[in-house]
Amino acid sequence: MPQTPPFAVMFDSSGYNRPLYQSKEDSCEGLYYHDNNLLSGSLEALIQHLVPSIDYYPDRTYIFTFLLSSRLFMHPFELMAKVCHLCTEHQRLSDPTMDKSQIRKIAPKILQLLTEWTETFPYDFRDERMMRNLKDLTHRIANGEETYRKTVQQMIQSLIRKLATLGQYEEVLAKINATSTDRLTVLKSKPQSIQRDIITICSDPYTLAQQLTHIELERLNYIGPEEFVQAFLQKDPLDNDKSCYDEPKKTRNLEAYVEWFNRLSYLVATEICMPVKKKHRARMIEYFIDVARECFNIGNFNSLMAIISGMNMSPVSRLKKTWAKVKTAKFDILEHQMDPSSNFYNYRTALRAAAQRSLTAHSSREKIVIPFFSLFIKDIYFLNEGCANRLPNGHINFEKFWELAKQVSEFMIWKQVECPFERERKTLQYLLTVPVFSEDALYLASYESEGPENNTEKDRWKSLRSNFLGRA
Repeated sequence: MPQTPPFAVMFDSSGYNRPLYQSKEDSCEGLYYHDNNLLSGSLEALIQHLVPSIDYYPDRTYIFTFLLSSRLFMHPFELMAKVCHLCTEHQRLSDPTMDKSQIRKIAPKILQLLTEWTETFPYDFRDERMMRNLKDLTHRIANGEETYRKTVQQMIQSLIRKLATLGQYEEVLAKINATSTDRLTVLKSKPQSIQRDIITICSDPYTLAQQLTHIELERLNYIGPEEFVQAFLQKDPLDNDKSCYDEPKKTRNLEAYVEWFNRLSYLVATEICMPVKKKHRARMIEYFIDVARECFNIGNFNSLMAIISGMNMSPVSRLKKTWAKVKTAKFDILEHQMDPSSNFYNYRTALRAAAQRSLTAHSSREKIVIPFFSLFIKDIYFLNEGCANRLPNGHINFEKFWELAKQVSEFMIWKQVECPFERERKTLQYLLTVPVFSEDALYLASYESEGPENNTEKDRWKSLRSNFLGRA
């Protein structure tokens, strides 16, 4: 069977790598090329371009790009049904008189296409219609052929394992979310239950940065490439029936990852606002500055930005007496690196350097690239908004989808990196489950530490004390 090349070789610097396998002629009906690059095509022609034949196999960049973007125009199960129909009818797989030697020429290519689909977009197969079509087509191919039967069995077993692992991950997230409570509520009901802080759990900021990287890479790993497209789905103007995604989403790993960023920001702010003594708050700020700096060195830009966001929240930034005791030079450097001016120019430069380091890495540590995720999503959003999905003649604007696939495929490389650091179970448990303050509770803790400075703050403090503590 043809081998699946790694993601790293899929896209060159121009965004589209030349075919890795034999390609159809540029004059293919319904497809428009320029300088040997596919720029647009009718949906039907693009589907046909996906399906292998005896003397043709689509290059991997095309497979990934079309499987990623096609869901803007049709459900994956509808695409799978069309692919099955084209394979069955055009290659005469349903014809009992079909020459076995002909089947042996086409079968490995069809199986390779299905393998790429199940490996790269496994969450599509949570839909029973997808799984039914997959099993039907592979049964036709493998019927009576032991070699193909083993390949099919391996493919389906691997797919079922991936879906089972996702299910387990979702159960863990659900348990974490079910037990998450506001820290102030816990303090009021059980004052002695939260005497620990992050430094008592993990005194070394470098170790904490490593544990944050564990969480980031685990959560990144579960995000499917299609989730980036599903986040921005709109009604296709040529679809008179209904929106392509009127059905409930099959995953919410992307949202769970954004929620993790928010949790980390609130955790940082909570840990800083909790201590009664000013020197302890200052020590906590300096601790998180060291954690953030190590995150930068590792290439974990998402945790870095979450920590900076937490330290810049108003309940923390207003603690002027606390900040006066902090050596802020290192923090100023980190803020400069993540400065949003010029469209995050400094951060993007650092990200490119980390990505380059990853490509030539000799160790797992050097391979780590965890982008500032909200900005990554924003970039994809503006790419989607800035270009039409269809051209005036009704063709799919495939030039846009090459660029989309290039960005997502880079992410696919980053998310597959295994975390090289040893796991610290207690630290991970604390980071994921310890209660954090709500925004109002943060303000109350902040005012209790350093009193209100104006009438607006005084009024808010009184209101918060009344609501949370039952006293004015």
